[in-house]
This record gives sequence, C-alpha cells and structure tokens, in this order.
Amino acid sequence: MLKKWKQQSPYHLMLIPSVVLVFIFSYIPFYGLIIAFQKYNPGLGFNSPWVGWDNFTHVFNQPNFVRTIWNTLYMSIFKMIGGIVVPVVFALLLNEVLHNGIKRTFQTLVYIPNFLSWVIMAGIMLDILSADGIVNTFLSLFGVKPISFLGTPSIFPWTMIVSDIWKGFGFGTVVYLAALTSIDPGLYEAAVIDGAKRWKQTLYITLPLLMPTIVLMSVLSLGNVLNAGFDQIYNLYSPVVYQTGDIIDTYVYRLGIQQAQYSIATAVGLFKSVISCILVAVSYILAYRVAGYRIF
Repeated sequence: MLKKWKQQSPYHLMLIPSVVLVFIFSYIPFYGLIIAFQKYNPGLGFNSPWVGWDNFTHVFNQPNFVRTIWNTLYMSIFKMIGGIVVPVVFALLLNEVLHNGIKRTFQTLVYIPNFLSWVIMAGIMLDILSADGIVNTFLSLFGVKPISFLGTPSIFPWTMIVSDIWKGFGFGTVVYLAALTSIDPGLYEAAVIDGAKRWKQTLYITLPLLMPTIVLMSVLSLGNVLNAGFDQIYNLYSPVVYQTGDIIDTYVYRLGIQQAQYSIATAVGLFKSVISCILVAVSYILAYRVAGYRIF
C-alpha cells in the first residue's frame, strides 16, 4: 500500500491545484442553496426570512413549471436517441469508404460544427432558416410556402433537436470509428469465406461488437436528460415559442436574472440538480454493470 502511494504521489500532488479550485468555486457556494428555503431579500442577504418548503410548493403548483419539465424531457430524449443513432449510422457508412482521403475529409467536415459555440451556430441557423434562407428557398422549388422554423411552437422543438444532432454527431462518429478499428479483421475474412455479404457482416459482426460502446454512450448520456441545451435554446428561442421551447434552465434564468425571483429560481435549480445527480449516479452504475465501464 505504501509503495503504491509513493508511486502515485506525484499524480496526487498534480491534482491539488484542481481540487482547491473545485472546492473554492463549487463546494463553498453550496452555502447559497439556503436561498431556496428563504424569502430572499438582497438587502438582508442570508439573514432573509426562512420559509422552508414554500418556494418548492409554489413552483410545483405553477403550470408553467410542469410544462418546462415536459419540454426538457421531450427534447432531451429525442436528442439522446438521435445522438446515438445518427453517429452510429454515419460511422458505419464512413467505415465502408476505402479511400482514406475522402474518409478523412468527411470526418473533418462533420466534426467542425462541434467546435463552434451556440452563439455562432445560432447566427448561422438564423440565416439558414430565415424566410429567404437556404432551406426555405429550396422548399419553394417544390411549391412549399416559407416556414418559420424558429417562430412556430410545433416546429421549434424539432428544429432544436435536429440542429443539436447536426452539431454534435461528428464527435460521436469519431468515437464509433475508433471502436470499429478495434474489431478483428479476421472475423470479416471468415465471414467472406462463408459467403456473407457486407450487410450480413454489418448485422452479425459489426453491430454486435459495436454494441458495448453504443450501450456505454447511451447509459452515460442519461445523466444529461434534464440538460436540454441552455446555450442553444437561449440563443434561438423567443416568447412566441415559450409554450414548447422553454426548458428548466431557461425558466430558471428568466426567474432569477430577469425577474429577480432569486428564491424561486434557486429552488428550481436545486430540484434539477438533485434529480441530475441521481441520474448521473444511476448512469454510472448501469455503465459498470452493462458495459463494464468504471471511473475508479
């Protein structure tokens, strides 16, 4: 034990600055969570009147809050599904490309949006989805009238889902391509000898061997089920689509920052954090049991 500690001591010393910063900026602010149980007054600070669970009761009785939970789950779940299916399919298709130059070109092109912030992406999407943008111009060729993708409540959530998948599937593609390279080529050679075509090889060799990675990525994404993408939605939504586009994070932002209802906003944020913490713990337990993945 002592020998192991001596070997690992340099790594522990390297972690000390990070641990100190996390303690200062992540753990000490925990004290501010008492605002969720107070009728907070900035003039009184943390000495504001104590109201217990009244803020939570008030929030849960708000129809808008229930709606934001539904919107969050709705968009998050479809983003998770698309974030798994699209990268897997694209990785399988890209893996069939034999020319390395073409393969790397496509891999780079789909990975570029992942490096762009949602502020930049929002500007791009506003141009693409405007009434005279590329999408509506293309649809007009088929006699379709201009569609307000960002101003129609029924269309807005799907615009967010599709755009999020478009921005992020390049990263997932890289992960699955890396997993594909670990598959033994001898398996495919044996399948060819047995007369299996490419579809059969994909169905009975590639997908089963890729499944542990797919399961792992799916399970780990459970921890973000209540994070529907604040940056994306805040930069693209408007009061017109609050009914279907408002999520927990944007709801908390408006309550706490714009309306100065600090106690209510903290209560909502605390509720989300507790549920997210539970989901993260469950996701890591499932990842260990299903895919054998563990951090420690």
